[in-house]
Amino acid sequence: MDPTLEKFGYDEFFETNRKKIGLDAFSIARVIAEHKGAYAVINERGEFFAKITGKKMFNAVSREDYPAVGDWVAITEHDAETATIHAILPRKTIIKRKYGDRNRTGEKTEVQIIGTNIDVAFVVESTDRDYNLNRFERYFTLAKDGGVIPAIILNKTDLITKEVLDSVRIEIQKRFHDTVVVQTSVVNEEGLDELKAQILPGKTYCFLGSSGVGKSSLINTLIGEKLIKTGTVSSYSDRGMHVTTSREMYFLENGGIVIDNPGMREVGMTDTQEGLEDLFGDIIALTEHCRYTDCTHIHEPDCAVLSAVASGDLDREKYDNYIRLKKEAEYYEMSSLEKRNKKRSFGRFVNKAKKEMRKKL
Repeated sequence: MDPTLEKFGYDEFFETNRKKIGLDAFSIARVIAEHKGAYAVINERGEFFAKITGKKMFNAVSREDYPAVGDWVAITEHDAETATIHAILPRKTIIKRKYGDRNRTGEKTEVQIIGTNIDVAFVVESTDRDYNLNRFERYFTLAKDGGVIPAIILNKTDLITKEVLDSVRIEIQKRFHDTVVVQTSVVNEEGLDELKAQILPGKTYCFLGSSGVGKSSLINTLIGEKLIKTGTVSSYSDRGMHVTTSREMYFLENGGIVIDNPGMREVGMTDTQEGLEDLFGDIIALTEHCRYTDCTHIHEPDCAVLSAVASGDLDREKYDNYIRLKKEAEYYEMSSLEKRNKKRSFGRFVNKAKKEMRKKL
């Protein structure tokens, strides 16, 4: 295994799968940026502008069949600058979200891949405007469902008092017991050394959060150069200005790898049942003591979850957020099933039409 590839995050998992699916004849590269159907990829020989083959495009069924930032891909290099992508190596982890809305025949519920082969997702919230425990849980569910470890960055700590910050830390520790929490401020350089210490050589980290929470500023600090444009928060709307417009990978001097992401105003659930069960393990354990096996934990008698909420053993806000995320994931699952059924019906219609045409001919 090429040690140069290792510094880009390549390891035995990818090498084993590369051999298993017979891609030994191709060069291997990592996707570091995406630009409207074309990709920037990198390997030991440098960076290439790459496009996928027509065959792979034709066989793609969903967005997940296309390369994403973080993927390892099998390529043919044409010259020092261009290449063709033939296949995507199996992914170790993935973070995805529901993007857009509608459906129940109104269509347009899409899945957007945030990143692949990520080890840790730093969920960034700004302590002065954006701080919300439920939003942390929403991001955590997406991360855990894809096999990614979530961590918390409380940014812009220079904008609040020590008393408020201490109160915030207590709230977080109560809700997220074993989660890494880093307090940062680019202005007074608080917590930046602690954040750097969390980033290990050869490991991949992504930064998630709303626009204006300071993700790009933190990454610029880690890189040591102002490579990413940053913006201020709009005083009119109190929302962050959306400056980062695409996902891009950066390589730090210490060997760590980071991905910057555009700010997300909506973080929709996909089929995240495993993530919910992992994040809300205490609630899942309670459900085993409900009277009914199909208990919704909303109105049924002898519901262990509702009893725990009533007694104060289970935090009401955490319970409400669990029910909300569970309903959203179930809705997405139903919508996806409807889509699959519609595709099957359309396929049968096309096959029938072809047979009728052949008969006439």
